[in-house]
Amino acid sequence: MESTGGPYLNTAAVTSPVGIARLLQMTFGCTTFSLVAHQGGFSAAYGTFCMFVWTFCFAITVFIIACEFTHLHSCLSLSWGNFTAAFAMLATLMSITAAVIYPLYFVQVGCYPIGCEVRDFRIAASVFAGLLFVAYATEVFLTRAKPGQVTSYMATISGLLKIVQAFVACIIFGALVNDSQYGKYVATQWCVAVYSFCFVVTVVVVAFSVTGKTALLWFPFERSVVIYTFGAVLLYVSAAVIWPVFCFDSKYGSPQRPGLCAKGKCPWDSQLVIAIFTYVNLLLYVLDLAYSQRIRFVSHL
Repeated sequence: MESTGGPYLNTAAVTSPVGIARLLQMTFGCTTFSLVAHQGGFSAAYGTFCMFVWTFCFAITVFIIACEFTHLHSCLSLSWGNFTAAFAMLATLMSITAAVIYPLYFVQVGCYPIGCEVRDFRIAASVFAGLLFVAYATEVFLTRAKPGQVTSYMATISGLLKIVQAFVACIIFGALVNDSQYGKYVATQWCVAVYSFCFVVTVVVVAFSVTGKTALLWFPFERSVVIYTFGAVLLYVSAAVIWPVFCFDSKYGSPQRPGLCAKGKCPWDSQLVIAIFTYVNLLLYVLDLAYSQRIRFVSHL
């Protein structure tokens, strides 16, 4: 075999600040789902979601460390910088969600009826879940684009916001399918179309960036992304006006939560969640549009 002119193993993958953060992610993630699986326990959709988050993030983190340590990432048809930046942001959002949901639904002060040992395991798992979020947030902080730096798109504020926008859209979709009664009016159906269109295009932008295929496009990727973001702002403005009117105006909906509405199965609750996160995503797209005027990135990093 011919020598490549360099070391076969990249020790910086585990000794650099980012590498140490990833080792901590792997350690905290493994500890968290091990505590839950061994004695803490989980049930229902909430618990299953938390276990999926911890195992998924652990597996991808191990994959990233292994690829960087062995230089195998150079053999993959991915824009590695975009892939790792996008995953770090996604893992940060998923891990903080799990770190909130698990103790909220499974941790209690007293020992009855689960027993003190199970309670202690659940508390410990919640602590390590919080540490896992901090570890992923640290990687995002360390790898984000610095002012004036030419870097991969997903490491920029605009690229990171794309991940958050898609994540918020998933929350909106979850509320939509939870008996939100969005099909009652054409106007609310328009809002669903806005959420779906923006989500799909955002995912496509992320996918092209992560796969490093932007250079193959027949149109300028950077300019197209900015134009799309401007269009998404306008679309979300329309949804931010239409959705509250047709859900909370007394002519079409209910300004207050109906008294006989069952907790967890009330369309009004879902409509409120959608309204809140519509404004959240509108703000994210506005920030995205503002930051996109100041960035420079390359697709192959």
